[in-house]
Amino acid sequence: MSEPTRDKLLDVQHLQVYFPIKKGLMKRVVGHVHAVEDVSFSVHPREVFALVGESGCGKSTTGTAILRLIEPTGGKVFFEGRELNSLSEEEMRLKRRDMQFIFQNPYSSLNPRMNVWKLLSEPLRVHFNLSEAELRERVEEMLRLIGMTPDQLERYPHQFSGGQKQRISIARALITHPSFVVADEPVSALDVSIQAQILNLMMELQQEMELAMIFISHDLNVVRHISSSVGVMYLGSIMELGETEEVYRHPAHPYTQALLSAVPSHDPLHKSKHIVLEGDVPNPASPPSGCPFHTRCSRCTAECREQKPALTETAPGHFTACHHAGAPKA
Repeated sequence: MSEPTRDKLLDVQHLQVYFPIKKGLMKRVVGHVHAVEDVSFSVHPREVFALVGESGCGKSTTGTAILRLIEPTGGKVFFEGRELNSLSEEEMRLKRRDMQFIFQNPYSSLNPRMNVWKLLSEPLRVHFNLSEAELRERVEEMLRLIGMTPDQLERYPHQFSGGQKQRISIARALITHPSFVVADEPVSALDVSIQAQILNLMMELQQEMELAMIFISHDLNVVRHISSSVGVMYLGSIMELGETEEVYRHPAHPYTQALLSAVPSHDPLHKSKHIVLEGDVPNPASPPSGCPFHTRCSRCTAECREQKPALTETAPGHFTACHHAGAPKA
């Protein structure tokens, strides 16, 4: 494994997450779900890196494993040059002030028994030694940043709309002034009319606070709007990786091409051929040999069935895990 370079804030190397399958009265392990399989990428300071793919492809598991909310099975994660997997619980606790998580569903991620004041002041009490006056100043400052007012501090989560709840979740994640955030589909649980507001808020805060971010989503239009680089995941593996505009304009992997062909166009005169994928996603408890995508790929050959392709550079800064990367056949 290569050592992390100084210009990388986060460096993920060959990350693996397997979940045991247990059966019987003795709960004997009879297999494993391969949720994340050999995932590698890096995130630079102030960069927004997106992870995209179908539901169940391992995006969220990758994000939670990076922050050690679940323990990885294998691989290494470096943050600011330090390997997170080797840190003790106390060392990891101290690191968490610089690494935060925005959860998908604000309805379940906020404690219904805590009002806004307690929700936002608790992270500060855990990580900093502040007076009550300093706590209130920091909390009220963060409320203003997310477009809410101090008179809402005594309210409870059930008294807010979905969009307001997610604003509070964002404030709770950012109140420690982290340098890195994982945002796990932060707008997918919200009404469409509210999603743009929350996305714009996140982009403003990311720029103002100079945050690096992993933005997890299945919405390709949103990803193109918010991210500078992207990784396309399928069955726990990264299929394609590169700068967002490069990947969108010149997708090399057949899975990426199929995903992008399904994105609706805003131009009524634009016509694109929709690529229909045959079959279902394989069972991650029994992944196929060779390329993970070969069971649904029109370009599949014997080599694809037998040998898993490595993530190789097919263009400057553009990486693809495919034996036959390139434009689709006519």
